[in-house]
Amino acid sequence: MLSVPFPIIDPVAIEIGPIVVRWYALAYLAGFLLGWRYCMRLARTTDRPPSPEDFDDFLTWAVIGVILGGRLGYVLFYNLPYYLEQPLDALKVWQGGMSFHGGLLGVIVAIVAFSWRRGLAPLALGDLIACAAPIGLFFGRIANFINGELFGRVTDVPWAIMFPRGGPEPRHPSQLYEAVLEGLVLFVVLAILVWIPSVRNRTGLLTGVFLAGYGIARIAVEFFREPDPQLGFLFAGATMGQLLSVPLVAVGIGLIAFALANPPRALSSFGRTPREAKQ
Repeated sequence: MLSVPFPIIDPVAIEIGPIVVRWYALAYLAGFLLGWRYCMRLARTTDRPPSPEDFDDFLTWAVIGVILGGRLGYVLFYNLPYYLEQPLDALKVWQGGMSFHGGLLGVIVAIVAFSWRRGLAPLALGDLIACAAPIGLFFGRIANFINGELFGRVTDVPWAIMFPRGGPEPRHPSQLYEAVLEGLVLFVVLAILVWIPSVRNRTGLLTGVFLAGYGIARIAVEFFREPDPQLGFLFAGATMGQLLSVPLVAVGIGLIAFALANPPRALSSFGRTPREAKQ
């Protein structure tokens, strides 16, 4: 079968003595920093909360939510039997193993907690964060490709790639499929919608589009991605990624329907104004 050689890219971007910086870490860094700057830019286009200063303060919350949630999600959803036997290994984040769905739950908890503390509307904060999230997804999937991990199933398409850890058969570069769908396409769709006043003023609509869009993209790409070896195929031949994405699509569609069924209105902020929350 025809195939494309795997590009020789060292997973280590910088190595100075004992200091080793991997592309995967730089992908997270780029996602956080560019997403933060993009949220601040969007926040400056309106005088309604959240403000750019809110995103300055939320960045730390987002980092903690993504890392803790992503790691906990991987432990619980993808390899729980192993970590029950080796619980200390759950702390070894540097060895890899992060779950998007867990990271999403971590960020949701951070959004709700931060909004309560500041007296903000969680969905208003979430709408702008949803617009920036595909940036991190794009860089994360590119890093997965560089690492030669999370590759696709065996195929004979002309662009199939021979992954070093994928055996002797060419495979779908499913990481690149995800980078395009979950990253570029979803970013462009949300970037267009966020500048339409009738969309942006309907609180929760952008969050719904992100959740439904990501869920649909992930379910589709999972048909080309090799399932995790420790799990294989699960209920009705579905993968764990697909099963975890179905609720995202349902919640996303529900938020879209709710936002469209209700006229634009003042933002709810847990019954407190931002000024009261800061006192």
